[in-house]
Amino acid sequence: MENFKVVNRNTGATYFLNEKEKTNFFIKNKMQNYIEINLTKAKAKRINKMLDVVSHLAIIGASILATLLYIQNYC
Repeated sequence: MENFKVVNRNTGATYFLNEKEKTNFFIKNKMQNYIEINLTKAKAKRINKMLDVVSHLAIIGASILATLLYIQNYC
């Protein structure tokens, strides 16, 4: 089940809703007055960015370690 953050453009009021609550909310209110943010997708993007950073750091660390081992053994 996805979670959403709905913000009123005029007042700045924030609502945290799931899918069912969101559909009921927009039956009563006009969509044009609100900004809708999918929190489930935002969380997945954040996690993917962190994993990208970790993988890049692992590659850099492995290359530094390989360079140090090469220098230690052959120089």
